[in-house]
Amino acid sequence: MVKSAGTALIALLLLPHAGLLHPTFASSLNPQGSERVRVYVGSYAPADSQGIHVFDLNAATGALTPAGGLAGVANPSFLAIHPGKKFLYAVCEMSAFEGKKGGAVSAISIDPGTGKLALLNQQSSEGAGPCHISVDKEGKCALVANYGGGSVTSLPIRTDGKLGAPVSSIKHEGPKAPRAHSINVDVGNRFAVAADAGVDKLMVYKLDPVTATLTPNTPPGVSTAPGTAPRHSAFHPNGKFLFVNNEASMSETAFAFDGEKGVLTEIHTVSTLPEGYKGRGLSTAETQVHPSGKFLYVSNRGHDTIAMFSIDPATGKLTPIGHESTQGKTPRNFGIDPTGTFLIAANQGSDTLVVFRIDPATGKLAPTGHSVKAPKPVCVRFIQG
Repeated sequence: MVKSAGTALIALLLLPHAGLLHPTFASSLNPQGSERVRVYVGSYAPADSQGIHVFDLNAATGALTPAGGLAGVANPSFLAIHPGKKFLYAVCEMSAFEGKKGGAVSAISIDPGTGKLALLNQQSSEGAGPCHISVDKEGKCALVANYGGGSVTSLPIRTDGKLGAPVSSIKHEGPKAPRAHSINVDVGNRFAVAADAGVDKLMVYKLDPVTATLTPNTPPGVSTAPGTAPRHSAFHPNGKFLFVNNEASMSETAFAFDGEKGVLTEIHTVSTLPEGYKGRGLSTAETQVHPSGKFLYVSNRGHDTIAMFSIDPATGKLTPIGHESTQGKTPRNFGIDPTGTFLIAANQGSDTLVVFRIDPATGKLAPTGHSVKAPKPVCVRFIQG
């Protein structure tokens, strides 16, 4: 009787201070309190095997549990999630589709209850080797970068999630062969920036989401230093800065971005490697900004690390804060979950996904001890809720 009364008293005393409990402890009291986080992974795979893998992420521990996937799509290497969370889009990285030169883009439905994936339709990417895809903020169009074709393409998204035929297809030009490597939409949903590693340029396009059209901006973009090979980019949440990793020079460049005119102005460039490090077979792959806007991360292939930086919110300048081993080989891509708690590194060379916890105060990564096998993982995306 006394024991029961004491337990009840402790519960009453804790109740007003529930907000002060450590999040992990609070979730252990109510394991169902956290929203589900689902992880979608694109990979290289033939059409007759599973190319998109799905996992459930434990929001408290970072553990990954297999939750299905999708076969029937060839080389669905890079993925994009529709803002409505009901559809997923994947590039099919190949050189020919339906008997014609060029890759393809797949529209895939996501069952809101089970998370089960189903192919809706496919369209030509209008260029060989599509390697990157993004969806505009309103979910009205998909934008694709064709590495082999050296071009960018836009496709309308119908209300049922299916893709319409391509509307814009623009070939890049330069003294060297163009290699379009990514295309991302700005925070204001007015412009798209394409990084071309072949001609060392960032192309800026005006975006009309309603018609799904791209038109070259004035000015049409900026050049990076010769031989740097700009690859992927990420906008700061405030829309004032753009960060680009340079594949060949093992560096990251910060740009100021004018959201009204679509103009980029270089701020500075920093190395993604430890000072004095030299090695072979090195290249950067992915760059992402933490949801808080305080930190930036870049994957170093060959060095097999994630380079970490703090971001000055006033100037956009980057300050190195260290490197963390991805515990695998060739970290192609990585993803940061919507809450900013975990980073999942996709080690393409060792077929693993490795989970790290992000320190919200310092931005540094710490291994959670959780990893799973996944063949040739290329891209990591999330849906929360």
